[in-house]
Amino acid sequence: MSMLRSSHLGALLLATSLAACSDSRSSVGPRSSEGQDPSTITRSDTKGTAVSTLLGRATFADPKDENLKISRKTGDWHFELKAKPAFDIAVQSIAFAAGAQSGWHSHPGPVLIQVVSGTMTFYESDDPTCTPIVRTAGQGYLDLGDHAHIARNETTSASQNIVTYFAPPGATLRIDEPSPGNCPF
Repeated sequence: MSMLRSSHLGALLLATSLAACSDSRSSVGPRSSEGQDPSTITRSDTKGTAVSTLLGRATFADPKDENLKISRKTGDWHFELKAKPAFDIAVQSIAFAAGAQSGWHSHPGPVLIQVVSGTMTFYESDDPTCTPIVRTAGQGYLDLGDHAHIARNETTSASQNIVTYFAPPGATLRIDEPSPGNCPF
């Protein structure tokens, strides 16, 4: 079956929520290429600390068809997600101290970032003017993951993000990248 029914979408969303609340040690796939404890990773620099906590990770596949397709229409709203043969969803909480930043990095797939408290500023490596993209609590940021970028808390207060990764099964979620040189930091 190439398309999952609406009831399967509800089950997928429920499973995603449960995966986000599960013990990360029983989740599928590697969590970090850095050799650190996979459930919590701390990054510190001279400006501040960012603490990443993996809340859960799970692999989604359609055992009847390697072309996984989830589709839903409700009135004027349309949603579609495709993957071949499967995908992982990982959910992470990232706390940024005042002045902390993520370092330049990319991802193997798209990433949905929810700023749940504070203010975050994002910069893209392919922007020659290094234009800040500012998001405050209650706003989201879509990161396609296909080029280097950086997340920075440029305020004097802490910030909290909930991050949802879509990735190939078992893939490392973060790929460290060198500074592209388009920003002064």
